[in-house]
Amino acid sequence: MITKFIKGLIKRQPKPKVGGTKTTLAQRINKKTHRIDPHLLSKNAVKVTQVLQQAGYSAFIVGGAVRDLVLGIGPKDFDVATNATPEQVQKLFRKSRLIGRRFQIVHVTFFGKERPEIIEVSTFRAMLDQVGEHLAESGRILRDNVWGSQAEDAERRDFSINAMYYDPSSETVFDYHGGMADMQKRTLRMIGEPSKRYREDPIRMLRAIRFAAKTGFTLDPATRAPIAELADLIHDVPTARLFDEILKLLMSGHSWPAIEGLRAAGLHHGLLPLLDKALDGDSASGAGTEFIKLSLSNTDERIQAGKGVSAGFLFASLLWPDLTQNWRRNIAGGMANVPALHAAMDDTITSQNNGVTIQRRFEADMREIWTMQPRFEKRLGRFPHRLIESPRFRAGYDFMLLRCTTGELPNSLGLWWTQFIEADLNTREELINLAKAEDQKNGKVTKLGSKRRRRKTTKLDPTAIDL
Repeated sequence: MITKFIKGLIKRQPKPKVGGTKTTLAQRINKKTHRIDPHLLSKNAVKVTQVLQQAGYSAFIVGGAVRDLVLGIGPKDFDVATNATPEQVQKLFRKSRLIGRRFQIVHVTFFGKERPEIIEVSTFRAMLDQVGEHLAESGRILRDNVWGSQAEDAERRDFSINAMYYDPSSETVFDYHGGMADMQKRTLRMIGEPSKRYREDPIRMLRAIRFAAKTGFTLDPATRAPIAELADLIHDVPTARLFDEILKLLMSGHSWPAIEGLRAAGLHHGLLPLLDKALDGDSASGAGTEFIKLSLSNTDERIQAGKGVSAGFLFASLLWPDLTQNWRRNIAGGMANVPALHAAMDDTITSQNNGVTIQRRFEADMREIWTMQPRFEKRLGRFPHRLIESPRFRAGYDFMLLRCTTGELPNSLGLWWTQFIEADLNTREELINLAKAEDQKNGKVTKLGSKRRRRKTTKLDPTAIDL
């Protein structure tokens, strides 16, 4: 009897620790109305809900995944919400771990043929109006491990279109705040009083811009109005969390509309200096902004096509106009080409420290992509063979093609490397001989020794870097 009683207590729904919250009834939307395609569901996310439900808990797919499913889009990530506590969730899944301090959640990992899938499981949260020790003076939530009911959890979510819960077993959507109606009106609306919600979590301002760009929805006037006034609260957010949100925005598949949305809302200043320059037109010329727009457009296309994207490549592209300015300045100051490039890389990366610092794990990729660029001009002897064996060659090659597209490099160079990649050994030697003849014709090669090639030494033109 005692054992049975204890098990009953463990499975009991966590009680909210605050009172006076009005219960909101959910609208139940059936399959005929929401038209969610079961084939778009993650089998692992469905399995998580099933395991939790079989253990006696409530469990739903929630948030952006439901929004995307209703829109007919295959979600990139799946989140599950439950009335089980994090500790109770972890006991049900062997390959799981607790993460987070501000808000504790469980990551359940499934290993597949292609890549692992992580299902994020969160416990229903309670309202924090009466829990002052969890709030900063500004109103920002410091700790969020107070559990509540599903209705409270829905009220705690940011936008109405993200506050819908989907039960795969009954194929029912539970809509607490008119999210389905807002989707039909193509409106992004904050749940509750917007100013208060932004103060609780300033990141919501960036999320509003990102979701509007991704869905094409219009920000509700009341949702948009406080953003300009409260924009400075963004800098009260921990740097790592802010960087992650900016990265999500840049890799949302709709990056340029999102960046323009930041400018329109007055949110871009002081986040990443590279965004300031991209949006305010401070690059050396219109070509700099055009390069950034093209790189973002290419990134969006890859993401929308379901292809992988390197964050290091993206930041290398966004910082390239700044890098070329610094490179030209160093050459004009008398530095040789390659040392000028390395000094320019240091200056460019250092200049980003005034805002949210780009994480070091991406910095190494950026430097390698940049360092590779002058080597694409060396098409004689063993240089091309060595370059193509570089682990980051593909990223450097794609970057070089981007420069060809904007007219920074001749298209013939990109075509040569494309042919070289696809060619067999004999054809590659023929291509190298053609490159040698082209360089001799252009006066780049004067004499070839038995072991070393000598290049004509000419004074570098700081206005046109010869890479």
